[in-house]
Amino acid sequence: MLLVLLGVLILHLIILILLIVSTAASAWTVGGDKSTDLWYNCLTTNGEYRCKPASNEDWIQAVQALMILSILFCFFSLIAFLYQLFRLVKGGRFFFTAIFQILASVFVMCGAIIYTVMSPDENGTQFGYAYVLAWVAFPLCLISGLIYIVLRKRE
Repeated sequence: MLLVLLGVLILHLIILILLIVSTAASAWTVGGDKSTDLWYNCLTTNGEYRCKPASNEDWIQAVQALMILSILFCFFSLIAFLYQLFRLVKGGRFFFTAIFQILASVFVMCGAIIYTVMSPDENGTQFGYAYVLAWVAFPLCLISGLIYIVLRKRE
């Protein structure tokens, strides 16, 4: 049982790191000398790297908010898991933790879908590694939430 709890905890920490990196990294869209993320649009000209703030369009602000919410809910579910690990009665399930983790997965999924649909389709650009990390974090987060639903505390 200890190995299962340790495995779930490590999975949770990996998901949290993936969410933080995908939100903070500057590679949601890359192409040639241009990279775009949730916060800045950067361009390299003559060896000079210049960044300007991302647009104020509603869709990018929605993606920003959803990704931040996913990080917060994933963090809160980690805290809830650690609390329930020591305070939950024998045989109890980690429902509270599971709800927060599943909500985090829904937020990251919605953010990635909005970015996929609304991001400008420019020639020579493609989705970068931060975008891929967000999509990788989604099923891992959902699976983690489902594991928390099934998991029971034993002594």
